[in-house]
Amino acid sequence: MPIISVTIAEGRPVEKRRALIKALTDATVIAFDVRPDQVRVILNEVPIDNYAVAGVTFAEQASLAGASK
Repeated sequence: MPIISVTIAEGRPVEKRRALIKALTDATVIAFDVRPDQVRVILNEVPIDNYAVAGVTFAEQASLAGASK
């Protein structure tokens, strides 16, 4: 049974998360020739204060982007 774990920054709408889960499931069914009920998808949502790129959190990036407008 394939288990797919994805880590994303929190805040995306439920429709987008469901679309990702469906797309990952569909791709796994095709790639591994398994049934959809055999595929597990786990979305781990990380608070934007705990998610960083190049030492800058997503929250800081959002603040900087808002300040430059």
